[in-house]
Amino acid sequence: MICRVVERPIDMSVLVNDVAGDDIGGVCTFIGLVRNHSRGQRVTHLEYHAYPEMSEKKMRQVIEEIAEQYGVDRIAVEHRIGTLQIGEIAVGIAASSAHRDAAFKACRYAIDRIKQIVPIWKKEFGDDGAVWVEESPVDAETP
Repeated sequence: MICRVVERPIDMSVLVNDVAGDDIGGVCTFIGLVRNHSRGQRVTHLEYHAYPEMSEKKMRQVIEEIAEQYGVDRIAVEHRIGTLQIGEIAVGIAASSAHRDAAFKACRYAIDRIKQIVPIWKKEFGDDGAVWVEESPVDAETP
């Protein structure tokens, strides 16, 4: 179980290696990228802010929930903070299990739950200035 808030680029190959093993039949990954638009506006870059110790504690809570619900305990999560440019990785998740179904479910649950409870704040910068994003991306995409 690995939970890190980092100020450096996220290397997904490291996360995959963190959860790999001889007993593993599948590794599922999720990569959250900085996109060039949000809510109908152009985005030039983002800033993520966090209190790393608290954010990592809440990430561990998410992983514990996954272990309980899906029996998956090999999960690596990194969320980047600082200034990120378009196309950079903001969050990386790798989940592994003996069978693929559990790894897929664990990965999906992880990103949805991280967006709900982990205290990481996002500020979007665009042509019209900057705005703090208050709703989760999951909520923003729901019709």
